[in-house]
Amino acid sequence: MFEILEKKRVAPKEYDMWVKAPRVATHVNPGQFVVIRIDKKGERIPLTVADFDRENGKIRLIFQAVGKTTYEMATLNVGDSFADVIGPLGNPSEVKKYGTVMMIGGGVGIAALFPIIRELKRLGNKVITVLGGRTSDLVIMKNECAKYSDELIVTTDDGSEGIKGVVTDGMKAVVNRGDHIDYAWAIGPTIMMKFSALTAKELGIPIWVSLNPIMVDGTGMCGACRVTVNGNIRFACVDGPEFDGHGVEWNELMTRLKQYKAQEKISLEKYLSEVGEMSWL
Repeated sequence: MFEILEKKRVAPKEYDMWVKAPRVATHVNPGQFVVIRIDKKGERIPLTVADFDRENGKIRLIFQAVGKTTYEMATLNVGDSFADVIGPLGNPSEVKKYGTVMMIGGGVGIAALFPIIRELKRLGNKVITVLGGRTSDLVIMKNECAKYSDELIVTTDDGSEGIKGVVTDGMKAVVNRGDHIDYAWAIGPTIMMKFSALTAKELGIPIWVSLNPIMVDGTGMCGACRVTVNGNIRFACVDGPEFDGHGVEWNELMTRLKQYKAQEKISLEKYLSEVGEMSWL
């Protein structure tokens, strides 16, 4: 059993947990993920590891309550446990000394971006981080990302903080002022990554993205997480999760992500009818 050691709410419907998982903590690196189950009959869901503490054998998971399983996860408290935490899975990020890197994050994708930012800074890169959200309170981990960034730029749709606009506005502002960017990462909602990749191509910047297709086993056997990159079929769990953003067939990915929306809605509605009002989320 994998005990929840710490839990806090970081934004509406977004939660931050530290979980006891000594073997995972020993081996995980930035960019990798785990597959968790709440109980033995539970759904398997992938979550990128937001941080890790090898000495104390724990990993950090940040998630948004959007479906039945993540709503149920939000009800768990310190002292509760997950039945399974399997990992680390996927390939680590290709971190090295690039020069100047631009790190673009949105939503809970910021949590996946954070350990990559930290490692790139440790390796001597100049790190410019652009974080975005609909409003200021939805832009998480600003202080943590700023600690390992030479510059932190925030964009908000409503103008409540930083640049009024989206992350691509922040990307263009950096390049338009004369900064040369050697490489970029974008992690967040699929639509955000798509337009970040398109903007990076327009600006002549190579870019990594971390894809989040439907996934079941996380080991390459089920084939559910297939994506098309540079004209070839790839499996996000074993070939990724990070891929060349310029080569991703974004429209295909977004179509496949909608494949089970009706069933997901039914499952969540059934769960909520059983547990009652969850306005505290």
